Amino acid sequence: MQCRAARAHADCVTARPDSGGPASDATAGVLARATVGAVKDLGGFAGGVYLRSDSEGLLRMAVLAGLPGGLFRPWWRMHVNRPYPVAESYRSGQSVHLHDGEASMRRFPQLMAGLPFTFASLYEPVTAGPERFGVLLVMRPATPGVPVGTEDRDRLRRAADRLAWDLAALAARGERISWNTDPICLPSPMPPGDAREALDHLAQAVLSVDRQGRIGFANTAAQELLGPGEPLLLGRLLWEALPWLGHPAYEDHLRGVFLSGEPVRFAARRTADPEQDWLSVGLFPGPGGVTVTIGAAEKPAYAPGSVASPGSGLGSPADRASALYRPVALAIALTEAVTARQVSAVVTDELLPAFGGRQLAIYLLDERHLYLAWETGFPSGFLDRFDGVSLDARLPGVETLTSGRPMFFESMQHLAEAYPGIPLDADVGARAFLPLIASGRPVGSCILGFDAPRGFSPEERTVLTALAGLIAQALERARRYDNEAALARGLQAALLPHRLPVLANVATVARYLPGTDGMDVGGDWYDVIITGAGLLALVIGDVQGHGVSAAATMGQLRSAVRAFALSGNTPEEVMRGTNQLLIDLDPGQFASCCYVLLDPETGRALAVRAGHPQPLLRHADGRTEVLDLPGGVVLGIDAGGDYPVTELRLEPGAVLALYTDGLVETPGTDIDAGVERLRAALAAARPSPLTEMADRLVGEAGSTADRPDDIALLLASRTGTA
Repeated sequence: MQCRAARAHADCVTARPDSGGPASDATAGVLARATVGAVKDLGGFAGGVYLRSDSEGLLRMAVLAGLPGGLFRPWWRMHVNRPYPVAESYRSGQSVHLHDGEASMRRFPQLMAGLPFTFASLYEPVTAGPERFGVLLVMRPATPGVPVGTEDRDRLRRAADRLAWDLAALAARGERISWNTDPICLPSPMPPGDAREALDHLAQAVLSVDRQGRIGFANTAAQELLGPGEPLLLGRLLWEALPWLGHPAYEDHLRGVFLSGEPVRFAARRTADPEQDWLSVGLFPGPGGVTVTIGAAEKPAYAPGSVASPGSGLGSPADRASALYRPVALAIALTEAVTARQVSAVVTDELLPAFGGRQLAIYLLDERHLYLAWETGFPSGFLDRFDGVSLDARLPGVETLTSGRPMFFESMQHLAEAYPGIPLDADVGARAFLPLIASGRPVGSCILGFDAPRGFSPEERTVLTALAGLIAQALERARRYDNEAALARGLQAALLPHRLPVLANVATVARYLPGTDGMDVGGDWYDVIITGAGLLALVIGDVQGHGVSAAATMGQLRSAVRAFALSGNTPEEVMRGTNQLLIDLDPGQFASCCYVLLDPETGRALAVRAGHPQPLLRHADGRTEVLDLPGGVVLGIDAGGDYPVTELRLEPGAVLALYTDGLVETPGTDIDAGVERLRAALAAARPSPLTEMADRLVGEAGSTADRPDDIALLLASRTGTA
């Protein structure tokens, strides 16, 4: 193939693997050989490689073999935090094997929302030691009900390993292994067949298209029916040679036939006259490409205007596939977003790439003012001047909300003419202002920015307006969550101890961190109680769930434990009484708890546990162990539950650590591994001061951006002499 830089809306960079291109010749060659080899070894019809890019958290498709790039443009970019198989394989370092459509739908519904076709896909992370380069993928015909075999798994793993070490060798020679441009498209490893002589006898138009979408053969009937002579058809993309096939109503058929092994037939037309020129189109896929048949047809009984009116074809400023796919993908992704920050991040990841945007700003309405909630791509500090503007201000971001109409400016000059004197962040570009309205209630406004002037087709305006409604609904839901979270935070702060008692022979320190993923506040609690007998009760617990109800139940349990402890009950009686109280209250929740009654003078302790993680004990010499305390069931389940008591002894200088599972539990990993990490951290920590030890133990978990659960930690240390 010739090496050429395609138009802005072209399929991809087409180049020989050894002829240069977006990366070095050596890197491109390594990627191409690995892709072609893997596709052949696994009997696939297509494959590719995603590589990391210079943008943090973004993978880009570097090589695509056996598929027309333009039809799959929405999948050229993949954020590692999205629920797609490529992202999961890269993020987890594990293989992902999807043998049929049912397996794909069950594990990755967002993938099937955009590609609802029957095909198998296999994904293998490309790693060399600690270095993660990307993901190797192979697509092949589905095998319903038959998982991917061991031999094929091993073949793909070996291919990914070879690619990883080849890339590592290039990196060692100074190559920068990343991808920041469009993918290189390669032909299918399986060449199409040739049946020219036989097909020329048919009255029906027949074309042979390779797996990049390029016409390799057109019979005589095709030349007569479609107009252009054979030299003008051959080598061209099907939807460029026949622009009417690039209409959004037909593109999904084309995508499906390149992924699925099943033929597709549909009625289409190439002129604006609804009564004439209807054609019957058949698409018949094979290993080396697709056979296209076109013949005359009568007008179908149902011909909606969206189908009857030819579009501008594949490669419009906003890719037509994105216009069809993004509303579904964005809607699914927004259902997973809980907070306003998460909603804004989803919009950034899904909406901007779909329309080629570079800037995004979201303003939320509070009484009669708009406040900046999220921005990306704008010059630092530029939007600050618009933060808190009144609804009386004459600004496009305000008027789009007050009028309820989206506003589109195809150039910055048009924006400046419509709003004289408005500050502009750039001289060149385009802007779209979208009202965020949920169920008739104003929520805010959204600004999309583009680096170059562009038009907005009627279809794009419709899609963007619909997406704005989805975003508004998600933000309104997030605002309700935020309000409830604020109430729960206030309740939690009021119910937790404001200070811990100070004793001569025992030092205690506690830490609490709310979760940051979702409702923020859960039911974790701790307490230190001086009983009437002069003993010290150390308590930690965790109510199942999050939000106001969990915080309220936590307050009731803390009060119950304190009351039982101050009444002089034994540890077993405290746990039995609290369990019965929770059952009687019947809040529909259960809780775990660990209760330790310590004698500050002697160090003798009695411990009881109800479904709670095992405490840790750091001895005076630094030796640290996980205490093996027998325990009973969680509170609130079994009225006859048994809670055995274990006797311990804390020598001077020893530290007892009680904690909730948020400190040791990470999604996708065994909790025992988290307990071992905490044990090692406690052993390595300096024994004093106790406050620094507590900060160190919660520091690593507290630095995580999204914590799905609360963290509570209670440390107690004997400071007196024996």
